Amino acid sequence: MRIKFIIAILMMSSFAIAQSKKVEKETLAIVEEGKKLYRSEMASWYGSDVFMEKFADKRSRIGGYFSYTEGGVSKCVFYSKDEQAKTLGVISFDTSYNVNTAKIDSTERELTSLESDLRDLREITKKEIISDTLFVRYRDTDLNIIPIIDNDVKKVFILTGPKKNGVMIFGNDYLLTFDEKNNVTTKKRLHKSFLPIDYGKNSVSGVHSHLPSTGDFITSTDICTLMLYEKFAKWDSYIVMSKDYISIWNCKTDELTVMTMKAWNKMNDNIEKEKKRE
Repeated sequence: MRIKFIIAILMMSSFAIAQSKKVEKETLAIVEEGKKLYRSEMASWYGSDVFMEKFADKRSRIGGYFSYTEGGVSKCVFYSKDEQAKTLGVISFDTSYNVNTAKIDSTERELTSLESDLRDLREITKKEIISDTLFVRYRDTDLNIIPIIDNDVKKVFILTGPKKNGVMIFGNDYLLTFDEKNNVTTKKRLHKSFLPIDYGKNSVSGVHSHLPSTGDFITSTDICTLMLYEKFAKWDSYIVMSKDYISIWNCKTDELTVMTMKAWNKMNDNIEKEKKRE
C-alpha cells in the first residue's frame, strides 16, 4: 500500500525533478536504446509466429533469425544454414506489429552487408554462450540474443526470457561489444540477479534494486522487458532504485522520470507529514 500511495502522489503532483545535463543525456540514451531493443524483440516475437505459419516447409533449413529497424519498419529475417547464408523469409512490421498487416517477403536472396553483420554477431554470440561460463541458464527460460548495430557501434544484448505465461524476468542479462571485424571486445553481465515476476497478481507497480555494478539508472534491458510485458501486466509504473537515484518508468506513456535518492527521501518525508496531519 505504501508504494501505491507514493506512486499515486508522484504521478498526480507537479513535482519538479531537477536533473543535471549529464544525467539527462545518459538517461535519454538508455531510453532510446531500450526502445530499440523492444522494437527488435517485438519483430522477433511476431515475425517468428508468421514465419512458422507461412513457411513451415522451410523449418529444417533455418540457421537462425535476427531483427532490425530500417526507415521506421521493423524486419525479422530468417536465414539459412548455408555457409553463404540466404534469407528464407523476411517479415516486416509497422509500429503496430499487427501480424495481419505484416509484409511477407519469401524471396531467397543474399544477405545485405548490414544483415550479414547482424547474422555474424548472432552466430558468434551463440558460440560464446556455449563456451563461456559467464552465461547462466535457468530452468524454464531461454537466452534471447539481440544484435544491434547503430552508427557502426556493434553490440549484442542477451535477455533471459520466460517459457511460462504470466511471468516476466528482470536480470540475468548480458552485453557483448564487438570491433569493426566482429571480434568480441568485452563481455559483461548487466544484472547479477535473476528476478522472475508473476505479473498476474493484482498490482499497479513493481520495484527492484540495482547494485553499483549495474549502474545508477534503469537499464535499457529493463526498459525493453517492461515495454514487452507492461500491456499484459497492466501496470501504471515501475521503479528501479540504486544508491543515489530512483528511476520511475511510466508504463502508460513509456516515459522515464529520474530523481535523486535525496529528493525521493524528502518527498517521502513530506508525504508522511501530510498523512500525520490528516
